[in-house]
Amino acid sequence: MLKKIRTILAAVFFVLITLLFLDFTGTLHHWLSWMAKIQFLPAVMALNVVVVVALLLLTLVFGRIYCSVICPLGVLQDVLARIRRKKNKYSYSKEVRWLRYPVFVVFVIAVVTGVGSLFQLLAPYSAYGRIATMIFQPVWKFGNNILATLAERADSYAFYSVDTWMRSMPVFVIAAVTLAVLFVLAWRGGRTYCNTVCPVGTILSFFARFSWLKIRFNEEKCKNCSMCSRNCKAACIDYKTHTVDYSRCVACGNCIDKCKFGALSYSFSPSAKKNKSVDASKRSFLIASALVSTAALAQKKEKLMDGGLAEIEDKVAPKRQTPLTPPGSLSHWHFARHCTGCQLCVSECPNGVLRPSTDLMHLMLPEMSYEHGYCRPECTRCSEVCPAGAFHLIDQDEKTSIQIGHAVFIKKNCVAVTDGVECGNCARHCPSGAIEMVMLDENDEESPSVPAINEAACIGCGACEYVCPSRPFSAIYVEGHEVHKKI
Repeated sequence: MLKKIRTILAAVFFVLITLLFLDFTGTLHHWLSWMAKIQFLPAVMALNVVVVVALLLLTLVFGRIYCSVICPLGVLQDVLARIRRKKNKYSYSKEVRWLRYPVFVVFVIAVVTGVGSLFQLLAPYSAYGRIATMIFQPVWKFGNNILATLAERADSYAFYSVDTWMRSMPVFVIAAVTLAVLFVLAWRGGRTYCNTVCPVGTILSFFARFSWLKIRFNEEKCKNCSMCSRNCKAACIDYKTHTVDYSRCVACGNCIDKCKFGALSYSFSPSAKKNKSVDASKRSFLIASALVSTAALAQKKEKLMDGGLAEIEDKVAPKRQTPLTPPGSLSHWHFARHCTGCQLCVSECPNGVLRPSTDLMHLMLPEMSYEHGYCRPECTRCSEVCPAGAFHLIDQDEKTSIQIGHAVFIKKNCVAVTDGVECGNCARHCPSGAIEMVMLDENDEESPSVPAINEAACIGCGACEYVCPSRPFSAIYVEGHEVHKKI
């Protein structure tokens, strides 16, 4: 029963948090963003004491069920491990301390020193976010576009096509390598990543040793058949000595399910009866499932349109001296110190503005660029979904007063100068009225009009850069500010 309840809850959590990353309609985050905020490391980075204490207490009571139910990367390992159909495939192995604890020390040093790239490589939620955003979401969108094409032929508007493009090739490669490594480790050894590399698993292992409910042996009933060890994906059960390494056990219930002699129980004391322990675990898991059942899926919103503008393609991102970080992130330093690189804001951005950085100093840190859209003043979704405290929650009115950068005009790229045509796209689409068109030569009546920028009024939204028709580089682009300003 323990295994069935755990499997159902894990499946519900995994599917819902994956849908949170896959959703491109902007609706699911209203109901499901809490699932990202109860992840351990994002809660630590956000200084969310309530969530951190709750997860630690959960571990002290039930063991490492966080790893087997709540953590999406942990559940993904179980899914990958099931691909190998060989039965009774595992065996007991001792804790690999020489690797586990040095990796944890390196992780702590990365957190303290602010080496975000290393932190994001090791953090389990960040790793899953990269996989979901860079691999799963494009496949999801591609499938949606196929359905949209079929629906269009049937005169139906149940689906609509969405843009699918490579946000960052280096980060895609990192995500693909991570998935491949996870597959090999899970296929061969089950929970190897959890118990040798994952820093969250190492942290929780200290508390799991003292958990109230544990997998326990009844030595009188045990026949030393080894089925428990051969089905333990954490390789933590030594049937010969009737011991369990509770620092690695994730309370999955596989061992209890496979034991034919009733020699194992999930109980709070060695003498507790099996039925009593299972009932206690069942009640606790049902309480958690009741929380999950409150989440509901919503209908898709209509596609955001851009005023009938033609699709703009083949733009090249300018080289900005200072990276652009979204409104609410306060400064580039604050954003880099708190961001876990989970890519949830990237996958949730409805305008294609956010993408992972390819800069080695800030690799995988989300940054803004305006080749596929601009940061609309009415959109605050990134600050709403961030689980790590990298954003301060802002509303629409506050966003329009935050200056994340300022526009810069490059006269040699402007079509009014190069082609002698009237344009004015940047001025027409500027939501803050920071651009006006002036004559390039005041003494020449036939002189073309070019943009003049009021930097004090510019909020850095990128509308001007996005709609500029110049190719491959825009004639106007946004330069970021280290520290955001209020205007």
